[in-house]
Amino acid sequence: MARGGARALQMAAFGACLALHGCVTAPPPSPAAQAAYTPAGWRDLPGFERDRASEAVPAFLAGCAALMRRTELAITWRPACDAARRLPPADDAATLAWLQDHFTPYRVAFPDGRARGLVTGYYEPVIAGSRTRTPAHTVPILAPPDDLLVVDLGALHPELADRRVRGRLDGRRVVPYWSRAEIEAGKAPLAGKALAFVADPVDAFFLQIQGSGRIVLPDGAVMRVGYADQNGHPYTPVARVLIERGEMTREESSMQAIRAWARANPDRVAALLDSNASYVFFRELPRPSPGAPEAAIDGPLGALGVPLLPRRTIAVDPRAIPLGAPVWLATREPPGPDPLERLVVAQDAGGAIRGAVRADFFFGHSDDAAERAGRMKEEGRLWLLWPKDAALPALR
Repeated sequence: MARGGARALQMAAFGACLALHGCVTAPPPSPAAQAAYTPAGWRDLPGFERDRASEAVPAFLAGCAALMRRTELAITWRPACDAARRLPPADDAATLAWLQDHFTPYRVAFPDGRARGLVTGYYEPVIAGSRTRTPAHTVPILAPPDDLLVVDLGALHPELADRRVRGRLDGRRVVPYWSRAEIEAGKAPLAGKALAFVADPVDAFFLQIQGSGRIVLPDGAVMRVGYADQNGHPYTPVARVLIERGEMTREESSMQAIRAWARANPDRVAALLDSNASYVFFRELPRPSPGAPEAAIDGPLGALGVPLLPRRTIAVDPRAIPLGAPVWLATREPPGPDPLERLVVAQDAGGAIRGAVRADFFFGHSDDAAERAGRMKEEGRLWLLWPKDAALPALR
């Protein structure tokens, strides 16, 4: 397409999609609307001296590998990254001293001063499947379709940075992309787009919610898949739908409760899943190069582009907490009253993770991880650990 034609198409998409529900991602608020940071002392961090903080160092080093590739970030992060490489393994005292030498803690709050927010959990699903359709495996895990149109509006107007339109062409018109129900009904051109097939549509649905996963093939090989794109429709939690229908209480809502409902109502599962018009597409993930810092971590790729370390990485809103930054997390881990107070690294993001004091704690990929992540919905607090003598990030 000629350059002028491409710009005309972008402008048509912008004009058409502004009026279409779910077609335009809301613009990020101004920096002042994102977060408030208050300098804190190390003694303000709950459990600071009790944490096995050295467990988080491999995650931080993997993040350093990504941060150092960007010149504007390398200046800020190089001193802490270089010092982290010299830390003795499994030395918690040395790790805490490294934090105090290279970082300043800041309490994170909402703009109105509230310092407590929601902490949820997520995991990497492990699902039996096949690269080809079989009688047992009929539910596809799809790559992005060729007709999915993504327009970066920031390329047209700087004030629309981070604002993207997803849709498709209908003749000369740009219209919203097909919804989940329409995709499931076969309206999207998806021939040859199946990366793999699984048996249970609920498993495929939760794979889309988590954004990455492992598919165990019949020969025992493991296929890793990660987020590639999305159809542009807003995400609707199916738990909320069940609560509004009176089929589940808010206190009962969890991944486990949704699965139990699906087992009890097999004929209604498709309609429930279709109530969430959002649909996620995947790509097959390569393994990190041998010898790379991230190769030592057997986790899915997060938004920073490095593997996530279980129980030491979180997803955040990057408009409030920069990816790659260490964060002190203080919350509780169900089902018991035990506190969860520890050093973590912000290395992922997600469509449902919005606001300053909001985190999604990565539990890993085991059955226990799935169980814990499904029940995690706790109040929590966050402290951003920012490099000393560096200006606080100019967040958008």
